[in-house]
Amino acid sequence: MTQPAKLALEDGTVYTGIAFGAIGEVSGEACFNTSMTGYQEILTDPSYRGQILTMTYPQIGNYGVNAEDMESAKIHMAGFIVREVSRVVSNFRSDGSLDEFLKKNNVVGMSDIDTRALVRRLRNSGSMKAVLSSVDLDDASLVEKAKNSAGLVGRDLVQEVLPAQQSLWEEDLSPWIKMGDKARALASRKDQDLHVVALDYGMKWNIPRHLRDLGCQVTVLPGTTSSEEVLRHNPDGIFLSNGPGDPEPLTGPIETIQGLLGKKPIFGICLGHQLLSLACGAKTFKLKFGHRGANQPVLDIATDKVEITSQNHGFAVEEASLPDCLEITHRNLNDNTIAGVKHKELAAFSVQYHPEASAGPHDSEYLFTRFRESMDQQKGAAV
Repeated sequence: MTQPAKLALEDGTVYTGIAFGAIGEVSGEACFNTSMTGYQEILTDPSYRGQILTMTYPQIGNYGVNAEDMESAKIHMAGFIVREVSRVVSNFRSDGSLDEFLKKNNVVGMSDIDTRALVRRLRNSGSMKAVLSSVDLDDASLVEKAKNSAGLVGRDLVQEVLPAQQSLWEEDLSPWIKMGDKARALASRKDQDLHVVALDYGMKWNIPRHLRDLGCQVTVLPGTTSSEEVLRHNPDGIFLSNGPGDPEPLTGPIETIQGLLGKKPIFGICLGHQLLSLACGAKTFKLKFGHRGANQPVLDIATDKVEITSQNHGFAVEEASLPDCLEITHRNLNDNTIAGVKHKELAAFSVQYHPEASAGPHDSEYLFTRFRESMDQQKGAAV
């Protein structure tokens, strides 16, 4: 027998479908992701904390899940919605189904709704507060809960995904990434002659894998670490990770970055990009429905090349507030928002997308090499 489930939006719209995963009730911001694959990496991305995510691709779960494709230790999003859950798991790497994975992580899921209608509503009206439930099926009750639920603006969600303590990263990049790519395999370095401190605000694991592949020893520190403590590790470079929610309430991390600027080369992505911009004097704003998917076009202004990128964020840097010290390096071609900046005088740059591409295209891998070159240059100048 099938268990019904309902999604209620704060505007009063209610969608009825079939429950899968855990049975329960959750609240969060309803949003959508346009990727066709990579659902396990998306589910385990800490940046989705506090969100109920809808996949636009109609059938999800076809190739199951496996331990190697985890991007964190567990699922962080509040709820997961798909058009159809594949009844067959067909992949030699699979060690479980999507339904089992959600049950194990106590995540509420819903299928068999018109995800096209839901995504169109979110595109037209913007991301909304929502409640997903397979226990309370009363429309009026669910809508009222959605209206009264907490939104993302002004919340410090990073506190909910921080690592408990510092650690030395020791996991290598998956050999699957390098299959059939001789140049990529030859580019790998094992000497670990540089030391990177990665400030973890909810970091995806493929990021330190890439840094290690470039020959870097990676020390992971909680994103709330002070600049003094970061510098005590004597790193050659500092990485600012992705993470969930609104960047403006994160006054501690912003002050830390201000204390690090000019001391060591800095590279930030997603939330790290927003925090670097805020630390330099810019402002951020909430996007209408965000950028989430592995097919987002970005223009590299310096080369005039277009990269297809993986993205997941609901906030962006406000161009009108950009200080004179920052230069725009990349633009999102869907809405012309800022997708990358660099400091005009100091060794610091950032992008509003995921060059570690997990899941997604590898167009932007060069950014890790650029970070490595920045550290090499500064280290060489100091000798």
